[in-house]
Amino acid sequence: MKTQPRLPFIKSLTLTIALAFVAVSAAAKDLPKQLSDPDGKPADMTKPVQVYLLLGQSNMLGFGQVAGEKDGTLEHAVKSKKLYPYLVDAAGKWTERKDVRNVRVMGSGLGGMRGFNNEWMTIKGGRIGPEIGIGHHVGEATDAPVMILKSCIGNRALGWDLLPPGGEGFEFTDAKGVTWIHPGYKGTPERWKKGEEPKKIKWYAGMQYDGDIARARKVLAELDKYYPGAKKYEIAGFFWWQGDRDSRSAALSSRYEKNLVHLIKTLRKDFNAPKAKFVCASLGQTKKGATDGGGKILNAMLAVDGKSGKYPEFKGNVAAIYSHPLSKGGSSGGHYSGNAETYMNVGDAMGRAMAELLKGRN
Repeated sequence: MKTQPRLPFIKSLTLTIALAFVAVSAAAKDLPKQLSDPDGKPADMTKPVQVYLLLGQSNMLGFGQVAGEKDGTLEHAVKSKKLYPYLVDAAGKWTERKDVRNVRVMGSGLGGMRGFNNEWMTIKGGRIGPEIGIGHHVGEATDAPVMILKSCIGNRALGWDLLPPGGEGFEFTDAKGVTWIHPGYKGTPERWKKGEEPKKIKWYAGMQYDGDIARARKVLAELDKYYPGAKKYEIAGFFWWQGDRDSRSAALSSRYEKNLVHLIKTLRKDFNAPKAKFVCASLGQTKKGATDGGGKILNAMLAVDGKSGKYPEFKGNVAAIYSHPLSKGGSSGGHYSGNAETYMNVGDAMGRAMAELLKGRN
């Protein structure tokens, strides 16, 4: 039997692909592939400061080395490899954004607050985190004053230290057949065997969340101290780079998706910011298809991405960054060997994703 030619179908398919390519290309044109140099102009202070809260653990803290000529430092990346040209001016000095304020505070649990950064966005100190790429992208995409507010500390788990209010407890049976009880918000200790009486400790589920949020609120309560001349602010978005601690626990990694969904909703509720965008990034060492704890963290993040369709309410307001292609090696546990390019690449991707959300592209 003679087969009929399928030219109409092929033409239709070709046209569909071509139109899709044009649509994607047109959208991509609206967001520059390379950021322009800061113009040095201050923001319009008649508008409320757009605050972006950076949360997580050591990934978000940042251990990217700045100084030095060896490969992996920011100076080498910029001067020798000519990467991130918007970070230096014509004279080779670090640029400064006068429309983006970089603020970082830290404390353990409910303890006191230490201040580390409170200046215009520039390269300062011996280490950087993703805030640099984030700040430049969001600053360029926002026609208002911007504050990058980082409040976090290392070695904290979403399923324990950072569990938000309302987080639920659960039971988990390990590989040896032992069933453990993991507490909900404000429960203590971190876990205990089912049937045994839990022994309280001086830490509870969510203590770091409560502390990080309290310190962020303290900064915002003294807005003029951290953004000179500012009178009002709005919480515009949240950035989350975390998961190392949870990935080391079969129990906590199994609950990561549920806890991440709860985190997004709780942050928006706690800051009365229902429309605030949310961007998270996976652990750099974890590849797609991994089945270990890190793989569960990655899958959880990809699931909450608004494009996945699993959580319709997150469409257009939640994005996840797959960090493995952006990492220059090492792991989250080893702070990516201090490679500044990893922190810049992930920050750049997170900032670009937020800019796309702000412009209604996701």
